[in-house]
Amino acid sequence: MLTQVLVADNIKKIGDALLVLISSTAYGTTLYLDDKEGQKEFYKSFTTNAGITYGLKYGVNRKRPNGEDYSFPSGHTSTTFQGATFVHKRYGLKYAIPLYLEATFVGYSRVHADKHYLSDVLAGAVIGGLSSFYFTTDYKGINIQPIVMNSGYGISFRDNF
Repeated sequence: MLTQVLVADNIKKIGDALLVLISSTAYGTTLYLDDKEGQKEFYKSFTTNAGITYGLKYGVNRKRPNGEDYSFPSGHTSTTFQGATFVHKRYGLKYAIPLYLEATFVGYSRVHADKHYLSDVLAGAVIGGLSSFYFTTDYKGINIQPIVMNSGYGISFRDNF
């Protein structure tokens, strides 16, 4: 029993640490590369994500599985997916894959800790991802953009010469 409590506590702590690590990595990359445009885009996507996430949290006020308030959507998950998607859009998928895996673990940790329902985590991932997809342009190379139209959905590819 004690082992289960320690494992659950460690999973939550790792998820909490990854929240800071993923955002720091995404923003830190813009500083390391002296990418001023990337810094502006990160600010826009981060602020938009936070505004939508916390607006919904307080507007919906869904009870968490543990009985606390403000479950929907998951702020940890929206923030980590915002950071991972920012790196993906700005610097490429190969750099973002570890961040996406870590962001997925954060979502798992929130459900495992009884802080969120699966739907909270999925909504957070979508909000975080879309906030970066909307505001972030490619740093160099190919740009991949989702397209949503009345007639359907798709993906646009663009190469910079």
